[in-house]
Amino acid sequence: MRASERYLTHRFDYGNTAYIAPNGKATAPPRAPRRVKRMIAAANALTEKPYIYGGGHRSFYDRGYDCSGATSFVLHAGGKLDRPLVSQNFFDYGKKGYGKWVTIYVRKGHVFLVIAGLRFDTGGSWRSTGPRWKPQRRGVNGYYVRHPRGL
Repeated sequence: MRASERYLTHRFDYGNTAYIAPNGKATAPPRAPRRVKRMIAAANALTEKPYIYGGGHRSFYDRGYDCSGATSFVLHAGGKLDRPLVSQNFFDYGKKGYGKWVTIYVRKGHVFLVIAGLRFDTGGSWRSTGPRWKPQRRGVNGYYVRHPRGL
C-alpha cells in the first residue's frame, strides 16, 4: 500500500498521541499499550546517537544508527523484530496499511516510523541528523505503508 497523502499528517487524539518534550524525548500517551511505551522508550534512548550509515545492522546495540538500524532497534524493543533489517526488508515486514499505534513508511533507501502520532526518523534537520523525534511533517509520496501486527 502506498501512502496516499502528499504529506504525513496524523489525527491528534488526547490519550492516544505522544508529544515531544523540549529535551527532544517523547512522552507516551497514557492509553498506549505496553509494547508502544517500550518502543517510545527505546526511541528516546537513541535520540543522542549520531547517524552512522550501517549503524545497528550487525547488532541492535551500536554507537550510532542509520534509518533501518534505528527502526529495527525500536521494533525489537516492542517485541516485534528478532534481528535487524535493512530498509529494503521493510517492504515485506508486518502487514500492509496504517497501524493504530505504529506505522512504518518505507521506500527504496529509507524507512521511518510513526509511533502514537509522532515521527521517529533519521532524516531532516531538526536538532541535527540521527535518530530523532521530528515535529515537522514529511512528504510521503513514493513511500509504502506497513505496520507491526496488532499495533
